[in-house]
Amino acid sequence: MNKNLKQDTLCVQAGYSPKSGEARIPPIVQSTTYAYEKTQDMADLFDLKSDGYFYSRLANPTVAAFEGKVAALEKGACAIGCSSGMSATALTVMCVAGAGDNIISSSAIYGGSYNLFSVTLPKLGIECRFFDPDAPAEEIEKLIDGKTKLIFTETIANPSIVVLDFEKFAKISKKHGVLFVVDNTLATPILCRPAEWGANIVVHSSSKYLDGHAAALGGIIVDIGNFNFKGNPRYRSFNEPDESYHGLVYADLPVAFGTKCRAQMIRDLGAIMSPQNGFLSYIGCDTLALRMERHSKNAKKIAEYLSKHPKIEWIKHPSLKGDKYYATAQKYLPDGQGGMMSFGIRGDVEKCAKFMESLKLITQETHVADVRSCVLHPASTTHRQLSEEDLKAAGVPHNLVRLSVGIENADDLIADLAQALDKV
Repeated sequence: MNKNLKQDTLCVQAGYSPKSGEARIPPIVQSTTYAYEKTQDMADLFDLKSDGYFYSRLANPTVAAFEGKVAALEKGACAIGCSSGMSATALTVMCVAGAGDNIISSSAIYGGSYNLFSVTLPKLGIECRFFDPDAPAEEIEKLIDGKTKLIFTETIANPSIVVLDFEKFAKISKKHGVLFVVDNTLATPILCRPAEWGANIVVHSSSKYLDGHAAALGGIIVDIGNFNFKGNPRYRSFNEPDESYHGLVYADLPVAFGTKCRAQMIRDLGAIMSPQNGFLSYIGCDTLALRMERHSKNAKKIAEYLSKHPKIEWIKHPSLKGDKYYATAQKYLPDGQGGMMSFGIRGDVEKCAKFMESLKLITQETHVADVRSCVLHPASTTHRQLSEEDLKAAGVPHNLVRLSVGIENADDLIADLAQALDKV
């Protein structure tokens, strides 16, 4: 596939090219295993000497089509489809870190990721050190030591809507030789391509904008292929022979992280995307460019309306000129700032509940970033396990309402918001 093709063309064309007489879109290969005539062919697959499929716990043709499409969109060397966005994040960390190691992460991240880093990974001996993404580079660098394996951030933080200063973190990453990981779920490669700003690994919850229709659970890891593991003392596991692959040294390979992640993590933990979900996500991506344009346009109009409403205490969407991250968004997300916003209802939690329960078109659900608009109260749902101190660090006050703006008519959405606010 021509790498110079534009993003909207890649959405439709990348990932799968049928041969003469084959299906125009990738078939759903609903099989756990694959047959071979020659023993050596299978042996070569197990030794990573050739590409192909031998068991769907590691790779599947349908999932591979989706992986190829997202890798092309993110300008990456390869991608790995995972069973969920959380598994994609967990596998990324576990591919480089083990007991005694640490990672550093923005505190302004999705609540599930925060819990993974602060509660679950420490049980495996992996420490997470959180930082304020707006803190000076010097302050963030103090958290890095010889055991630090990666820096984790989000392009647009969920739900605090902090926009990442990529150049600051790329400089920190390069200075210390630490892997720079970006969750690009809320921006998608249509609005921002972290690879162009120095990121090394990109992860997505593909259940969101990539899928688009909220039908397929999944996640994906993209290895950009621009990090040099060779000789880096931080990454001994990449520079020492892997005896489970006859002494293979991953740092010697053209795509070190992606190969190790699939060959070790996916092999041993099995958290791969299902063929059905890979198919649904693949065809969902066909319209990604069109949808992100509409999501962004709708959200900008709605944000402007809510910013002037007397019952709204504050609002965060980087399309607003008065937003703290407006200039940052214009730099990194010039083609649109997505459909996610958060705002504060004047009053207490009960006022938030009254507002959300009064909505008629916009639904209340634990999801974001599909074609239908929805709302959520993070402090009592996705972030309810966090302490008061952690909620503050994550930028989640108790009056925060998260609104994911869909692709409906913006005027209809504004009318629904207006009638619900009238009841508060």
